[in-house]
Amino acid sequence: MKITVFTPTYNRAYILSNLYHSLQRQTYFDFEWLIVDDGSTDNTHDVVEQWQKEKNFFPIHYYKQENGGKCRAINHALDLAHGELFFTVDSDDYLTDDALEKIAKWEKELPKSNRYCGVAGNLGISPTKTSNTIFPGEYYEGTLFDRYKNVDGERAIVFYTEVHRKFKYPEFPGEKFMTEAVVYNRIAAAGYKIRFYNDIIWIYKYMEDGLTKSGSSVFINNPRGFGLWLQERARFQNYSTLKRTKMYYTFTCDLSSRYKCKLIAESIGAPVPLIRLMSIIHAGRRVFKNTREKNNV
Repeated sequence: MKITVFTPTYNRAYILSNLYHSLQRQTYFDFEWLIVDDGSTDNTHDVVEQWQKEKNFFPIHYYKQENGGKCRAINHALDLAHGELFFTVDSDDYLTDDALEKIAKWEKELPKSNRYCGVAGNLGISPTKTSNTIFPGEYYEGTLFDRYKNVDGERAIVFYTEVHRKFKYPEFPGEKFMTEAVVYNRIAAAGYKIRFYNDIIWIYKYMEDGLTKSGSSVFINNPRGFGLWLQERARFQNYSTLKRTKMYYTFTCDLSSRYKCKLIAESIGAPVPLIRLMSIIHAGRRVFKNTREKNNV
């Protein structure tokens, strides 16, 4: 099978049909739909079971796991996928009718080299409108590090399954979130290239119950995953001592009201005495700010 369309989902039975119907409209047929249900408490299972009974030209595989977050669901799906290409599509979004046809075409045009991790299409709020930059020419070729400079916005990234299997997400007990940038950065650091195309193949809408709407809270609630992403990004981008110190301090400020200095230090990869000092400085600045505000009232 050429493509595994993978969807991690949690309590999205009310909107998952948008993606399902877009898969039914695809102009390309060599794919499977793999769903990992991350412990939903709604009727997701019943809805998908009904779809499995319908006469579709693509197989639908459904698995349910204990609630553990999107990255654990991705790790699980990588063990189950049959496709040469692995395309993660969120449960609140859907694809353009020719999305998979374009992906197959783009992959076929890649140079026959094991240094490519895959291809990426564009995201849009409609099939013709995107807030992302349009590159000169048909595509931009680089690495996933280019997301920090030459490639703005979110993109529809499609990996070679075997490449992605080499870079699964670290899992920390008690934590359910880790930014996908951890794996993207590791793939880029290993030297893999990717082609970013201008074509919109994914239509998105940020939902109130989505991770994007959760903002910084999902990072703060998962300090080890948060810290791992920051310290690896600092290493891959060769942060200066000053910039790294500022990162330690910001991280400490964000987490000091909820976690002990030892855990903060372990999460960000910094010496415990340094984090203790930064915590003291942060607390002192807060006291000074509060005192000044009271005196100005």
